[in-house]
Order: sequence, then C-alpha cells, then structure tokens
Amino acid sequence: MSGKSALIAGATGLTGSKLVEVLLNHPEYYKITVFVRRPLSIEHPKLEQIKVDYYRLDDYKKHLQVDDVFCCLGTTIKKAGSQKAFRRVDYDYPVALAQLAKSAGAKNFLVVSAMGADSRSNIFYNRVKGQMEDSLKKMELPALHIFRPSLLLGDRKEFRLGEKAASLISPVLSPLLRGGMKKYKPIQAEQVAKAMCAAAQTESDGIQVYPSDRIAEMGSL
Repeated sequence: MSGKSALIAGATGLTGSKLVEVLLNHPEYYKITVFVRRPLSIEHPKLEQIKVDYYRLDDYKKHLQVDDVFCCLGTTIKKAGSQKAFRRVDYDYPVALAQLAKSAGAKNFLVVSAMGADSRSNIFYNRVKGQMEDSLKKMELPALHIFRPSLLLGDRKEFRLGEKAASLISPVLSPLLRGGMKKYKPIQAEQVAKAMCAAAQTESDGIQVYPSDRIAEMGSL
C-alpha cells in the first residue's frame, strides 16, 4: 500500500490522544496502530487498536513493523504510586519499545521526554528522563527524535493543580518570555503532536533533539 504506517504507544494520554487525531487526519498515513490498555472511544478505517500488556512487550513485536513509532508514554510519581513504578513507565517501557522498533525495522522512533531531562540531575523526574534519552541515544536507531516540551497544557482526564494554574497565567506570562526564555513557555499538547508528525515526515537520520520553543514553532505551521 502507498503511504506510511505508524504505531503510537501511550495513545490515551494527553499528547498521545492528540497525536492519534493528527495522524488519522494526515494523508501520508494509511494505517495507525495504537497500543492501549483500555480501548479508545473512536473508530476509523485507518485505526487498529491493540490491547497491550507492557510486561510482555516482546509478544507484540509484529505490530512494530511500521515506518514510524511514536512513544508518548509517561506518568507521574503520584499516579504511578512509587518511584519504581514511575521509572518502569518512563524508562523501562520506552527503552524496550525502541529496542523492538529497531529490530522490527522501523525507520523513525519519536519520543516525548521533558525540558529538564538530565541523567545527572538531582531531581528524580528529570534524571529518569535523561537516563531514558541516554539509553536511546546509545542504540544507534536509524532516526531518533527526542521532544523536550515545557509544561504541557490541555484537557487531561485527571486534575493537576500546577498545570491548571499555568493555563490561567499563560496568556499573561507567555508574551514576556522572549529570546532564550521562549523555551519556558507552557505548550499545548496539540502543538507537540503536530510537531512529532512533522518531524516524522523529514528525511533526518541520526539523533534530533527538539527544545520546547522549536516544538512550538513546528506545531504552529
């Protein structure tokens, strides 16, 4: 078939759900496979939903025989219940997914990280994100795209006080963040999704890292 195929892990999350919409409406893609733990409430001729057990990710390798693999997996320590559980979702699963994507022949691996990702950080969240990035970089994937958004805005299923506050002050604060400060502006999840889709259409090989201000530019085109 003409066109491209893609897989999305984390399709029920804030960015992942927006990405599903973006890819389904993009003319380049003829098939979108999503890994879910609970079914999405949408139907589309391009869409295939796979109920996945991430503890047995190897069992789903055949579904990674696609052009582009998008990893939008992520949680919070509060939601996960412990640092160990958080690390499983934000480090173990993305790294395992990338390994399978490479062995299955995927051309692009695109992953959502965080603005403060740093494997040497004293902040646990940022350290895990940085360690995830470091592990992916060592894999020599055909094309690795790392997205480092600032505070994500959008309609989440769960309430997060910090994000709610940011959404209220963003219209006032954002115009004041210029130059090197632009990367600190809160960003809409839809912009991240559009930027990920745009990056997947490039012919870039190797490692590409996108700071939040660059993501905003790509997601606004």
